[in-house]
Amino acid sequence: MNLGVVILAAGQGTRMKSALPKVLHTLAGKPLVAHVIDTAKSLNADKIAVVYGHGGDQVPKRIAVDSLAWVEQKQQLGTGHAVEQALPALAGVERIMVLYGDVPLTSLATLESLTAKASESDLVLLTVELDNPTGYGRIVRNAEGRIERIVEQKDASEEELTICEVNTGILIADSARLHQWIARLENSNAQGEFYLTDIVALAVAEGINVLSAKPKDLYEVIGVNDRLQLAELERHYQQTQAQRLMRDGVTLRDPARFDLRGSLEAGQDVEIDINVLIEGRVVLGDGVRIGANTVLRNVKVAAGVQIKENCVIEEAVIGEGCIIGPFSRLRPETRLAAHVHVGNFVEIKKSSVDEGSKINHLSYVGDAIVGKTVNIGAGTITCNYDGANKYQTVIGDNAFIGSDTQLVAPVEVGKGATIGAGSTITREAPPETLTLSRSKQLSLKSWKRPVKQPKD
Repeated sequence: MNLGVVILAAGQGTRMKSALPKVLHTLAGKPLVAHVIDTAKSLNADKIAVVYGHGGDQVPKRIAVDSLAWVEQKQQLGTGHAVEQALPALAGVERIMVLYGDVPLTSLATLESLTAKASESDLVLLTVELDNPTGYGRIVRNAEGRIERIVEQKDASEEELTICEVNTGILIADSARLHQWIARLENSNAQGEFYLTDIVALAVAEGINVLSAKPKDLYEVIGVNDRLQLAELERHYQQTQAQRLMRDGVTLRDPARFDLRGSLEAGQDVEIDINVLIEGRVVLGDGVRIGANTVLRNVKVAAGVQIKENCVIEEAVIGEGCIIGPFSRLRPETRLAAHVHVGNFVEIKKSSVDEGSKINHLSYVGDAIVGKTVNIGAGTITCNYDGANKYQTVIGDNAFIGSDTQLVAPVEVGKGATIGAGSTITREAPPETLTLSRSKQLSLKSWKRPVKQPKD
């Protein structure tokens, strides 16, 4: 099937009470409309058009996807009018599916069931049964159970308001017929808008048997109208992800206090404590343990790693058997080989640390190459920035860096070298040699500690 998808994302979302267009508010760290776009792309649609309006070009600027057609709806004249604006961008397709930028959790499986039924009818609707259908357009069926029309809440009779089957707005239609129906829409209703739902009555009048499909999960068709609904969908999404991970063998100490805002690939016997945030693409090897209150963002972690509490790690690669934290920060382009120890209040940036090295206390290592089995003492700093440019520090295998050392880059510490505590190293430290820089220590017996002067 040659398929086009139109995503309606032009609404203002006044109940969000925000200057940001509603569809750009995020769920699981991604704009609402981006969820819909990703699902549409998974359908292998030939063309995808996104209709935007409120907020100007904020939406296309934020969602930078080259394969999309962006269509501006300058006047907000209803869903039928919005689809009409997108039709030229979908020229040549056989079927057109309509999705909504504020309905983020519709599954690929549900949309595939919709497209499967499109071979049986020129118009297929996604409908759902609600215990409380207030606010939704009702599906009106005849005595034989066939769909006759959709009536909106404000236009419905008392009898029609008792109907519990409602329209989700999601549909798929024959392209040629949709063009004809859109052209015949009128705005003689309570809102004065061109309702896309009115095409149902037009199709029935032409003798078309309008079919319906249903989602597997009610949350698939719930839209976001305010921040309460956004929070509800966020919790449902996170609960779903947590359940999937636990079924796959991951231990989550409290699924309600775990957030996944990207993708997580986890090996066997991975344990994740409370309040852990996963962002971007994260890969955890077998036996990895993640401590509470930790943030992992685009990280690859090898087997047997222990990341203790309160760590922030981003754009880093961690080798097998490392121990990180607590209170460690690994910034982008950090590469740790196997069995490296990084302790509390240590920050590493754009550096490689080779196997067996230890940086356990209160240190900053930036723009550095650290060899094997190096010991870096507390309070050590690589002084990599001169206010304009950044320079590299190289520390050879088996070097010992004493506490409170400043390594002023560019500088190299040779293999097996020892740097005395409290040193400021500005030149090469030779291999297998003690290097230190200290002023002479003095003890003045005649010195007296200052005392406060009496007040006048």
